Amino acid sequence: MKKISILLLATIMTVSCVSKKKYLALQQENGEVKSELQKTRIEKEDLEAKFAKIEARVEAYNNKIMSLKEENDSKLEVVENVAVMSNDTKAKMRETLNHVDAEKLSQAKTLKDSMNLAVAYNLEKTISESNMNEDEDFAVNINETVVMISIADNMLFNTASYRLSSKADPILKKLADVINSEPSLDVMVEGHTDSRTISTEKIADNWDLSVLRATSVVRKLQEKYNVAPEKLIASGRSCYLPVADNDTAENRGKNRRTRIIILPNIDKFFALMADNDQDLSENILD
Repeated sequence: MKKISILLLATIMTVSCVSKKKYLALQQENGEVKSELQKTRIEKEDLEAKFAKIEARVEAYNNKIMSLKEENDSKLEVVENVAVMSNDTKAKMRETLNHVDAEKLSQAKTLKDSMNLAVAYNLEKTISESNMNEDEDFAVNINETVVMISIADNMLFNTASYRLSSKADPILKKLADVINSEPSLDVMVEGHTDSRTISTEKIADNWDLSVLRATSVVRKLQEKYNVAPEKLIASGRSCYLPVADNDTAENRGKNRRTRIIILPNIDKFFALMADNDQDLSENILD
């Protein structure tokens, strides 16, 4: 019996000793796993930080690329000393040219030619929408970018007078609508007379009469129809630019006329096409 007890005690001590070794081994393994996990966490945080830096650099590069593209689009180009325009503006001009007659477009050899076509198209469209109906006393002629409207004097004035008659109002209203529809237009009003001389208390000669008639039209456009005065030019040509011989009453009637010349300011025209881009005007000043 004593022998059995000793044997049992020895067995228990042996088992206990083995379990302790395994326990210590497991503890050590656990510590190594924790250490590895901590190391992995640190590496993960380091990678995340590096990735964030890479993302920031990519974003910065993308912003720089976009900035360079916008700068390139707004870069100005002088076109044959006539106009200053940007790539954005040229794109808008091409949109306009899509509506131009193909035969006319094929004749455009330079960028300036294309500009003229775009301006002429817009002017023709504006004139046609204004319902200005041509007759023997009223004629519209468009030559490239210049619109010339000739109005017989009996449509605007009384005989030998520079005061506008009531018949002038409907015509000048339509004319003002055309001028006000396009901010880039300048307008020259020319007075013309026949060759017969005139001399009154207020009118010295045909020079006076032609200038006074042009001034009357300009003043009415400004005061009644709100045309900006800086867009208006008044001039008199007297009898020295006739369209017919002054040998008959009919021909003299043709020569007594007021001619409205609509002149596009091409610089301003394309600046306005660029949707009033502030950067555009700043670059022009630079």
